[in-house]
Amino acid sequence: MSGIAVITGTTHGIGRVTGRELARAGKTVIMLCRDLAAAGCVREEIARAAPGARVEAVHCDLASLASVREAAAAVRRDYPPLGLLVNNAGIVSTRRRTSADGFELTFATNHLGPFLLTALLAEHLEAAARIVTVASRAHYGARLDLDAVTDSGARYRPTAAYARSKLANVMHSFALARRLQGSGISVNCLHPGVVATNLLPPWLRAVKPLFTRVTFDAERGARTSCYLALDESVAGISGCYFDENQLPRPASALAHDVALQESLWRASAAWTGAPTH
Repeated sequence: MSGIAVITGTTHGIGRVTGRELARAGKTVIMLCRDLAAAGCVREEIARAAPGARVEAVHCDLASLASVREAAAAVRRDYPPLGLLVNNAGIVSTRRRTSADGFELTFATNHLGPFLLTALLAEHLEAAARIVTVASRAHYGARLDLDAVTDSGARYRPTAAYARSKLANVMHSFALARRLQGSGISVNCLHPGVVATNLLPPWLRAVKPLFTRVTFDAERGARTSCYLALDESVAGISGCYFDENQLPRPASALAHDVALQESLWRASAAWTGAPTH
């Protein structure tokens, strides 16, 4: 597997820890970040933890399809083929907002941006590359209401919007793994646990008991991401959903619905203009 790793969302939380551990493992880490000043601080932090590591930052706002295209073009232009893509970044909006492209913001950031980024980097992945996506156990209670993504008048609940975006993450991983079967590229997704950071919003603190009685710090929360990114025991394993204890688990019945996966794929490709080859 190549030493080049792209990861989104490294300026805080489990992404920050994951980026550091990738650097410690000898990877060249390319951080795709909306805030380049914050990325610079992270780069300095990683340099102290992993002296000699190569860590670089590329601007990318996952809520903007134009920004995703620019970032993917920069990665393809400036770096050799990738051995690892970690779709880590995620948000939840406490009120309904729309992205620059007119989509519900949580879905746009958590699914549409990573969907397009992955598609644009697919041909820049080397054989035996790994794609890892941070999803959530919240997907178990989700419905895939695609009308809510574009209907500005649709009822908005943060918990439902977040869960819908995480269901989309799992479904995208499964559909992509099926498409890449036999290529040598693996695709997996995970639940990191509920991670206590200063970014944990009040609504998520309120519903945390629905997911787990245990709250992890970022170090513990990054374990499954690092496991899927680096551990040799999962080489060649693809199309799986892993829990916070690094164990493969069945995803929800909806997530395994192939017809629904394909419906999501078609809508996502149409909305993002992602290449279909």
